[in-house]
Amino acid sequence: MKTHNVRIISTGLITRDVLQIFTEKPEDLVFTPGQAVDISINREGWKDEKRPFTFTSLPDDDFLQFTIKTYPADRGVTNELLSLRKNDSLILYDVFGAIEYRNEGYFIAGGAGITPFISILRYLKSKNAIGNNKLIYANKTRDDIILKYEFEHLLGKNFVNILSDETAQGYAHGYLSRDFLSKQMADLTKDIYLCGPPSMMEAVEKILSDLGVDDSQIIKEAD
Repeated sequence: MKTHNVRIISTGLITRDVLQIFTEKPEDLVFTPGQAVDISINREGWKDEKRPFTFTSLPDDDFLQFTIKTYPADRGVTNELLSLRKNDSLILYDVFGAIEYRNEGYFIAGGAGITPFISILRYLKSKNAIGNNKLIYANKTRDDIILKYEFEHLLGKNFVNILSDETAQGYAHGYLSRDFLSKQMADLTKDIYLCGPPSMMEAVEKILSDLGVDDSQIIKEAD
């Protein structure tokens, strides 16, 4: 297994609990938008604690960017990431991931499950190929929405939010129900990109099956 030690260029919170990390990019590191990499922190006691994080930069960028939901109360890897600063380093392992853009369709994300879609949608924008892709994004509150303004700019009316724990004007309220999804997806022959917590994924896949969506249309991370 090949590894890369990469130096951190900068870090910063973009929501109350979402950390964005920029690092150097190894010349021979290759990925496609939507893929991820196993990472550990290059510190004593943390080097063997590997976790998967999605690239949110573009393949042609001369840096790497990761957008990471942190859980400080767990005292785990993401909490340790919060303490990293410029010139600290990370260890990168194998690139992996089955989420890859195929055709125009619907992106359904829950919480931190948005991360594979950040690079994909940025890539499509860079190629003038956003088209009529639609992002349906479920969160607890408005404060949990990652990169809200960027997605509004990228997608306009095709950026749809639903909040489970907050009622707010201009936002749907509730969960990703059959009724809600069927109203948002007018063409069920299109590809559907899906990423989120396991319970959300299971519920949405059941709904899609009930709506007659074929498994081959659903692009998600490999089990």
